[in-house]
Amino acid sequence: MALIGFAIVGLFILVFGIIILKFGMLYIQARVSGVKVGFLNLIGMTLRKVSPAVVINTEIMGVKAGLEINRDKLEAHYLAGGNIVNVTTALIAAKKANIDLNFDTAAGIDLAGRDVLEAVQTSVNPKVIDAPNPASGSPKIAAVSMDGIQLWARARVTVRANIDRLVGGATEETIIARVCEGIVTTIGSAEIHKKVLENPDMISRKVLEKGLDAGTAFEILSIDIADIDVGENIGAKLQTDQAEADKRVAQARAEERRAMAVAQEQENSAKVEENRAKVVLAEAEVPLAMAEALRNGNLGVMDYYKFKNIQSDTDMRSSIARDEEE
Repeated sequence: MALIGFAIVGLFILVFGIIILKFGMLYIQARVSGVKVGFLNLIGMTLRKVSPAVVINTEIMGVKAGLEINRDKLEAHYLAGGNIVNVTTALIAAKKANIDLNFDTAAGIDLAGRDVLEAVQTSVNPKVIDAPNPASGSPKIAAVSMDGIQLWARARVTVRANIDRLVGGATEETIIARVCEGIVTTIGSAEIHKKVLENPDMISRKVLEKGLDAGTAFEILSIDIADIDVGENIGAKLQTDQAEADKRVAQARAEERRAMAVAQEQENSAKVEENRAKVVLAEAEVPLAMAEALRNGNLGVMDYYKFKNIQSDTDMRSSIARDEEE
């Protein structure tokens, strides 16, 4: 029994020593920093697969900044896959900047996939977005005015994060798309491109009037036209292409009419040959009819010779006429 008692005491001392070695420095650091924590709390965190060092250091950071952070909420956010260090840092920055932000809102923003610290920093220090985004491969947006002249424009949009709309609000891509759409619409409604070149700020004013930040996680502070260039004469090019297309259509129709005329000519030639064949066939029946008339006594010999003389005389006259024509 004595040996069993010594073994139990030894085991207890061993376990206590391991706990001291593993959590001793963290416990001392927490107590010195004013964070109330016990060894059982640290052991419980380990059993719940929560990093005690991350949670305690985050709590120390919050306490030193004057924040009241619930340790259970920190553990829950950690277990949910959130970044408790980032959330706490964002809460500290929001407090220093007098921005109304609580832990639940910051945790929700973090779990939604947004960088809550960057959002707070953007609320304090607005950032500039290029429209269009140079990473998309197009440094400028093209638009055509009513006189057919193409203009290339690039805008710089100054935005500030809207904390209340970070969850569910549209991202920077939506802001860029809306600004580009506004630029195209404004330039397209201009009667002549020179007005846009003279007053680029007309684009900024009309685009801002559209309320492009509605439903987004940002508030647009200003839209500035950074650069605008003149491109091609799209109107003249379209007219040239249309004229070329019309010419090809006209040529196709003319070719169709010519083909129909040739076909009609060929058809008429065929009819002439057909009629000529009928004439030859009819002429071939004349001698047969005359022979029949001679046999039946309807035609005399003298009548026949008179017919032959008339025919010979006609052939001679036809021959003389052809010689005179030649």
